Amino acid sequence: MKDLNHIKHFYFIGIGGIGMSALARYFKAKGNFVAGYDRTSTELTRTLEKEGIEVNYQDDLGMIPETILQNKENTLVVYTPAVPKELKQFLHLKENFEIVKRAQLLGMVTREKYCLAVAGTHGKTTTTAILGHLLKETGAKVTAFLGGISEDIQSNLIMQGDDVVVVEADEFDRSFLNLSPNLAAITSMDADHLDIYGDKSELEKSFREFAAKVPQDGKLFIKSGLPLDGFEIGINDESDFTAQDIRIEDGSYVFDLKTPSEIIKDLKFNLPGNHNLLNAITALAMAIEYGSPTDDLARALYTFRGVKRRFSYKIKTDNLVLIDDYAHHPTEISAVHQAVREMYPNKKVLAVFQPHLFSRTRDFAEDFASSLSEFDKVFLLDIYPARELPIEGISSAWLLDKILNPEKTLVTKSELQEKIKAENAEVIVMIGAGDIGEEVEKVKKTLLHEA
Repeated sequence: MKDLNHIKHFYFIGIGGIGMSALARYFKAKGNFVAGYDRTSTELTRTLEKEGIEVNYQDDLGMIPETILQNKENTLVVYTPAVPKELKQFLHLKENFEIVKRAQLLGMVTREKYCLAVAGTHGKTTTTAILGHLLKETGAKVTAFLGGISEDIQSNLIMQGDDVVVVEADEFDRSFLNLSPNLAAITSMDADHLDIYGDKSELEKSFREFAAKVPQDGKLFIKSGLPLDGFEIGINDESDFTAQDIRIEDGSYVFDLKTPSEIIKDLKFNLPGNHNLLNAITALAMAIEYGSPTDDLARALYTFRGVKRRFSYKIKTDNLVLIDDYAHHPTEISAVHQAVREMYPNKKVLAVFQPHLFSRTRDFAEDFASSLSEFDKVFLLDIYPARELPIEGISSAWLLDKILNPEKTLVTKSELQEKIKAENAEVIVMIGAGDIGEEVEKVKKTLLHEA
């Protein structure tokens, strides 16, 4: 593999992915020529174009910039495993250029730096974003690659120096095994990505391999109860880092943080839900271990505004609330429900869910049905296929039959806005990892009579 310092041109196949786009931004900021391909134009790819990155949307060799094609020696092609392997651009560039997976490139970027990595089937994006924010706001020279768009900086990349790098460690395709973390966290190990792993035991095995990558002079932080050795994170328990005396004031959590050496009083945190409180404690523990001044951490935590599509308020009035969330696993949906009920205990809640992947819908159908049944009413969209072909017998209608709550119905995208408007629900939660995020803005406009 060429030394990254000798690479001047980068071409990303699947540049619109959240992890790919962060790396594209990083190398563009370093002064390199950066371009890429993606299947569709999105808000994120359009933002990349505004930042001076060339993006094309046709699988045509003629769309690849001449700067890439004429500079084979100092060009690196990067791809994501989600890209179809029959893609013409992929096949041509693989044959003629040096090519690496996104995870390999992230591993190369972080290898020579002090690395803080956050893994877990849920919670890693928000935890990584909080951690990056804490380090940035307390003056660390930090670069952070985030798995979501931080509301604070409207980006998935923090660049404030390179003494320390913060990364989201993705278990999909065992990508996180390319990393070399000095401090690491594992927020959860629930079964997921069974299309890759086959069963839960294989998934847990890969998390143990990731944990083993932490050196002897490093530290591993784990959610209390996980079958690993590390500093435990918890709420109102005997964990090494735990939240105590938790109360809700003006819609925010206020709590004390007990660490192995002190108690930090009256921390304020603006994201709802126990799952987010655990994310915050994990990030605080890692920041403290890294050496962030605890006196500054309280202010930094309070100013964290969240991550797009992670319990993001799109409308928040006394009479109407619209929340957008990326939840695509039963555990995540239950966490959203807990947060909504805590914040709005006496209001009718409508959940609009778009299942993500046929295989995930099949593998966790009973759990999806159980978690969705907790809401007052459910609208179910068609399954978002992402990288998959349909599986016979697996559909949203099949899943709907399993939901016990009788207040349930199938809805198409074309009728979604009017159906939601007709419900007069006080709280609407739109959840899923597919393109439902694009529908949220349309629903918002309809509800606010802007359409």
